[in-house]
Amino acid sequence: MTDLPHEHHISSAVVSVMPQFSEAVAGWLETFPDTEIHHIVPGKIVIVMEGPSAGVIGERLTQIALGDHVLSANMVYEIIDTEAEDEEGEE
Repeated sequence: MTDLPHEHHISSAVVSVMPQFSEAVAGWLETFPDTEIHHIVPGKIVIVMEGPSAGVIGERLTQIALGDHVLSANMVYEIIDTEAEDEEGEE
């Protein structure tokens, strides 16, 4: 059986928000799965997201961009970790 690659995506993004709502938006961002807040200043929130594909990350970033009091959500960096699984599903 051929080993299939297993991808794990890690992306960082900057979420620009209305400054007076930075803490409220940060609280909302904490509800997203596999999403961590790394830094907050008035008007900017730096997050790191993880997921199985670029599509999953992109959908989450789009959902964030459409949130209340969010001005924009822009990906800054993405790395893709690819590992092959053996026949028994172990990496």
